[in-house]
Amino acid sequence: MRIAIVEDNEALANGIAYRLRDRGHAVDILHDGRDADEFLSQEGADLVVLDLNLPGLDGLEVLRAMRRRGDSTPVILLTARSETAERVAGLDAGADDYLTKPFEMDELEARLRAMARRKNLEFAAFDRLGPLVFDRDGRQLVLDQRPLDVPRREIATLECLLERRGRIVSKAQLITHVYGTGSDAEDSAIEPHVSRLRKRLEPFGIRIRTARGLGYMLEIDG
Repeated sequence: MRIAIVEDNEALANGIAYRLRDRGHAVDILHDGRDADEFLSQEGADLVVLDLNLPGLDGLEVLRAMRRRGDSTPVILLTARSETAERVAGLDAGADDYLTKPFEMDELEARLRAMARRKNLEFAAFDRLGPLVFDRDGRQLVLDQRPLDVPRREIATLECLLERRGRIVSKAQLITHVYGTGSDAEDSAIEPHVSRLRKRLEPFGIRIRTARGLGYMLEIDG
């Protein structure tokens, strides 16, 4: 599952991200309201953890913008404010839940699981791809409970495509995920990994479609 954390307290954002990544989820961190609004309108997420007190745009403005454009992604608001009026304003703006700081990480995770259940989202460390299962914790593809021998960079390529399943993923995004932020690898470096992964997945009804000049998209039969 792909979770966006919008929180200007970097230590808190990183702490939440560490916990969720440890559970096998893909996490995007944003510290500014305007950056979050742009990211959510273009990239999207499965769940959003949204702080109210943000630079640029505050959390309520980000949330209202999401709902205005028809984005029904579940949102849990985080705030240091405990007043009833603030909670009501957040819920009226379209939040699905509300958590006041300070909070225990276990409670946040439990609330995210509850939101995922209400929206019929799979809040788990496994993704099913036709007959295959991708184990996020073990970073491996499994067929009939037996791991397949897939090179590390192909696994990283698959992770990135899975995080954005049904959306186009640019070569630059893949390069960042596979080689790391700030890598000087050329866009063409990702092409052999995509090509080999495509051949590996096609027999199982899983396709990597090329959007010429834009990037790639993962498509799964059924």
